[in-house]
Amino acid sequence: MDKKVIDNKSKILTYNINDVAPYINWAYFFYAWSMNGKAKDAQKELQKEAEDMLAKMNEKYHTHAVFALCEANSDGDDIIVKGTRIPMLRQQKAVPGKPNLCLSDFLRPLSSGIKDTLGLFATSVDAALTDDFEDDTYLRMLSQTLADRLAEATAEKMHEDIRRKYWGYAPEEQLTLRELFAEKYQGIRPAIGYPSLPDTSVNFLLAELLDMTAIHISLTETGMMIPHASVSGLIFAHPQSRYFDLGKIGEDQLQDYARRRGLPTESIRKYLSSSLLKK
Repeated sequence: MDKKVIDNKSKILTYNINDVAPYINWAYFFYAWSMNGKAKDAQKELQKEAEDMLAKMNEKYHTHAVFALCEANSDGDDIIVKGTRIPMLRQQKAVPGKPNLCLSDFLRPLSSGIKDTLGLFATSVDAALTDDFEDDTYLRMLSQTLADRLAEATAEKMHEDIRRKYWGYAPEEQLTLRELFAEKYQGIRPAIGYPSLPDTSVNFLLAELLDMTAIHISLTETGMMIPHASVSGLIFAHPQSRYFDLGKIGEDQLQDYARRRGLPTESIRKYLSSSLLKK
């Protein structure tokens, strides 16, 4: 990998609303409003109102991203980046004919003696983005769901910019929005709290490696991000990397993961409550 892109330093990007609005996946917007499968006319009306709001937000508010491209390797089910060990969890959801994956699988092992590259990222929106609509319940809800979609859209736009320019491993990529939403690009950007990386406390490790405060993200005691309209995660470039659902983990993996995290099992149990097999 070109060493010019591996500087381990956080880089901050600021986008106009109009820069990222085209990257909004409206299917998830309608899902947030429980309108999937509803009449197309109702969806079009809601989208028109949302687009009118986005036009009013443009230039007044912005979205933000921070990322770093860092030397990294895998060590078993752990990722080692900038001297920090980030334990991962291995997929338990059986897929016939396919291996049980772990995100660490997509990096060169430490034993190879060859450094690999891992991207770290976080995106968010101006905290005041919803302030104009505090006196109107409907408009406040609309602005809040748009804020969530804008944070995700910023991650989509940032990832494209990273692939084509900053990391530059896919400089000739030309994908339609439909292809982007279908994840036809090379590499993945699993987000913390999502199916392959469900432990929100990983945000504490990420915050040690990435200057999330530069885009005004803070963390709660459970590792959730403030503003709520924020996304964080990892970026892999491996051509065979793909998203997967971790599935439910058992007590043995929970205890092993807690040991590797260096935290009490009961603390990890709280972070992974939705991913645990029911006793």
